[in-house]
Order: sequence, then C-alpha cells, then structure tokens
Amino acid sequence: MKVSLPDLRQMKAEGRPIVMITAYDHPTGRIVDAAGVDLVLVGDSAGNVVLGHASTVPATMDEMTMLTAAVSRAVTHALVIGDMPFMSYQVSDAEAVANAGRLIKEGRADVVKLEGAGPSIERVHALTAAGIGVMGHIGLTPQTATSLGGHKAQGRQAEAARRLFLDAVALEQAGCFGIVLEAVPAPVAGAISRRLGIPTIGIGSGPETDGQVLVLHDMLGIGGDGPQPRFVKRYAEIGAMMSAAVSAYADEVRARQYPGPEHTYSIPDDQLELFESAVDAGSIDDNTLADW
Repeated sequence: MKVSLPDLRQMKAEGRPIVMITAYDHPTGRIVDAAGVDLVLVGDSAGNVVLGHASTVPATMDEMTMLTAAVSRAVTHALVIGDMPFMSYQVSDAEAVANAGRLIKEGRADVVKLEGAGPSIERVHALTAAGIGVMGHIGLTPQTATSLGGHKAQGRQAEAARRLFLDAVALEQAGCFGIVLEAVPAPVAGAISRRLGIPTIGIGSGPETDGQVLVLHDMLGIGGDGPQPRFVKRYAEIGAMMSAAVSAYADEVRARQYPGPEHTYSIPDDQLELFESAVDAGSIDDNTLADW
C-alpha cells in the first residue's frame, strides 16, 4: 500500500523514524522502493550527481519532470516527492502552481518540495489551495547557497536559529505536510521537530528529527571523487565496483576472452552450409541480395 500523508503524521506521533532517499531513474526507483523506504525524493540534486552540473541551479523543469516520471513508474510503495527546481516557483503563485502541476500530472509525483521560507510561504498557500501536497526545506538551501555564504551549516547563532524555528512554524501553518532541515545544528533541529505537528526530515541535522534523507549517489559512493559533506555516510562503494567491472570487461574484450561460447547464438549446420555456399559463390550484388 502506498505511503500517505496521514501515515507520515502517524509515524511522527508514534516516534517511528521516517526513511527518505533520493532516486533519479527507473532502476534506482525500483531498488529503493523494494528496500522499503518511506519517501523517495527526485531531488534537484540530479543537477550535480546525474546531469554533471556544479550545483543544483541549472536543473530545469523539463529535466525534473522527465526524471520524476521515470522514478514514479517504478515506485509502488513509497511516497514520491518531485523537487521543484530553481526559478520554477519563485516568480509567481501562478507559475508555481503550473510547474508543480507538471510534476504531478506529467511526472506522476505524489507531492512536491520547494526550498526556503519568506516568499515561499505564499507559494505553499497557493499550491496547497490547488490541492498539491508540499514539503518545505529550510536551513541550508542549495538553490540559494550563494546568498547564504556557501554550503555551510545554518542556525548556529541564537538569532539565526530563532529565524529557522519561525520559518518552520510558518511553513507548517501555510500547509506543508513536512519539512526538510538541512545542515542545522542537532539541538536546534531537535527543538524545531518537537514543536511541530508535522514531520521533519533531517540531512546533516542530527538524530532528533523525525526522519533522515541522504543522496543515493553519495551513500553508495557513485557521487564523484570530490569532498563530501560531513553528514554523508558511505554504506557501499558501488562506484569502485562499477569501475572494476568495466575495466574487467575491457580487458576481456581486448584479450578476446569475451564473448565466450556461452554468450553467442548458433545456426544449424545445414543452414550455415547454405549461407557459406551462397557467400562463396561469388560477389554479392543487389540482385543476389534480392534473391535471398
């Protein structure tokens, strides 16, 4: 049965941690869903880990809609969250609703996620009024990391922490069903989580949030060789395994060890003889090919 928004509230009420992970295509969507996660985020982090950009900012609505649809076709249990890319909701309520509608209709997402508070509060009102479920995202917001001074923890001073708390409350009041808290000090994230009626999902925000999320490529070691945020835990080194497998394949091809007999298809001896006789009879022209 598909995870629902009431299910998430119930999990929070019962103190059952919520598991969220990213996915960007059909195979990984199928894998993470079979693993039993509760939420699958088709994040604009695809800009970094799938599309090769230096940040999330270049990801487009067309790209996010396509990726979300691929994941949605694979997921039968988890709630699928389509991430709204930069400038897909900032301009106006009408544009936000139209773009979120694309993620729901074309991308087949169950709900959407957007970053920030401030003007985003009004966007949440507009989206929920249109019947679209919205997850908020505060703390480190990658789309606007430059204005935050870079990719670094947020809310480390009392006033900044107070603003995060007020933003979280405002997002809840605007209708968000949940909020991602990214790179927020653990005690601050815990205090926010305890005071909200909706679930919080932490990433780099300690163990006291109602759930956790990681980027799939980071936790599997296929997100590149650059420095990783301190909150990333590698659960496998799939990237190294993939590289070794491709190298082994290349070596076998060059040594003519692959393909072996077990990888090839046969032809009956009599048919092979007919074929070889026809080929050996002389040059093959258009008439010969027509006769075949």
